Amino acid sequence: MLARLLRTLGYQVETCGTVADAVRLAREKTFDLLLSDIGLPDGSGIDVIAQVRQHSTMPAIALTGFGMERDVESYRQAGFNNHIAKPVTFQKLEELINQLRRRSSA
Repeated sequence: MLARLLRTLGYQVETCGTVADAVRLAREKTFDLLLSDIGLPDGSGIDVIAQVRQHSTMPAIALTGFGMERDVESYRQAGFNNHIAKPVTFQKLEELINQLRRRSSA
């Protein structure tokens, strides 16, 4: 659903359902942003970002059901630039995307 909403705003979106697929795709293509759920069937978003950070500095947002300060800090230490807690408001997500875009272009 989130991918569909992003596409309606003109974003090009690729989706993956597993850590392995996300890491493979991130190595094959160049992306402006990584948006990763923390809970994945074969691991976690932290597994994804750990592997992606070995070869990329693209901005990354963790999508999570956990928003306590210690959780947020653990996502940052893992390599995410920011996080958004579920349920996701599209306005908040778009604000984060724009924030990261401005930082990347600066």
